[in-house]
Amino acid sequence: MWFKNLRIFRLKDDWKCTASELESLLSEQTFQPAGQLTEVNSGWIPPKENGNLVHDVDGQYLLALRTEKKLLPATVVNQFAKTRAIEIEDQQGYKPGRKQMKDLKEQIRDELLPKAFSLYKDTNLWIDTRNKWVAIDSASSGPADEIIGLLTKVLQPFPLTPVFTETPPASAMTEWLLINEAPANFNIDEEVELKATDDSRATVKYVRHSVSPDLAKQHIESGKQCTRLALTWADRVSFVVNESLELKRVTPLEVISERKNSDDGLDEDLTLMAGELNQLLNDLVAAFGGEKEGEF
Repeated sequence: MWFKNLRIFRLKDDWKCTASELESLLSEQTFQPAGQLTEVNSGWIPPKENGNLVHDVDGQYLLALRTEKKLLPATVVNQFAKTRAIEIEDQQGYKPGRKQMKDLKEQIRDELLPKAFSLYKDTNLWIDTRNKWVAIDSASSGPADEIIGLLTKVLQPFPLTPVFTETPPASAMTEWLLINEAPANFNIDEEVELKATDDSRATVKYVRHSVSPDLAKQHIESGKQCTRLALTWADRVSFVVNESLELKRVTPLEVISERKNSDDGLDEDLTLMAGELNQLLNDLVAAFGGEKEGEF
């Protein structure tokens, strides 16, 4: 178990909630299979089979949100609606109007939803109660927003805050490209995205291609900033960070050895991941000038 993406937050220092207390709060939002006419549904599930909603390993909490989405493509609804419209036209002597077609599609959708296949997606959340980090393993904003939305309903006052740095990530990464050097503990890898700061938003991407200082200078002088950069931290973890301080494709290099085939595997993985990510995030925030206070 290792998070592949990190949407990071800070946990407020004064937040005190035991695993059992959090378990009780989240039990109000336990996942239940979607009803016949429900297209999208979500709720908390145990991260470990037959375990608790909050998997706690020495203050490291692991949570999992399950989202169920019924697969009912618009093309299928339209096909059924087209067939039904022909039947209606034969009965009433003229084609259904716009409103009638809209009502017809809604009716067909309701008829087909109970028969639709369900697609399930689980999204993990890590809460480090000791070092005050929180991360959602999601490459897109949708699942992350869903998790934040559910937590705001049960955690009052809300204990999560966004992370801002003294130097905006785009400004710092642009400077690193110019000098062809990242701060201590980081190496620049072969993936770069530069984007224009004007309304054109012109974008240049390099994949499996190093960008020399001269090439970087050309793009920067034309009004672009580095908005996405691949890095390796301490020869231990590689990742891509963007201008919003979101980490993608987080990959451990040598930190995870062959783990034991035992019931404690998840605990070992969580402990190891939490230790590595705590150090990585501390170093990354420091590389961007440290955390900026008073931004929330």
